[in-house]
Amino acid sequence: MTDTPVKQQNTGAYYGQAVLSFGLALAALSIGIYRLDAGAWVRGFLAIAVLYLTTSAFTLAKVIRDRQEAGQIVSRVDQARLEKILAEHDPFNKL
Repeated sequence: MTDTPVKQQNTGAYYGQAVLSFGLALAALSIGIYRLDAGAWVRGFLAIAVLYLTTSAFTLAKVIRDRQEAGQIVSRVDQARLEKILAEHDPFNKL
């Protein structure tokens, strides 16, 4: 009785939509900062803040993914150990 988790993969359309959405959001924000009626220091600060937020979001997504994958690996190792113990166990073998 083995329940192997189904590995779901994203479609090409979903990947393309995510990339396009990110690109449009970043472009819109960049244009908004450029057209902002403020000094160069304020626009520079906002641009740096956007870059920092973007890299932080990517890092957070990677950390969450890595933690989830590590949990799945540990779960599979534990499941394999349990299956090995159950396969080697003979309840009718008397010591």
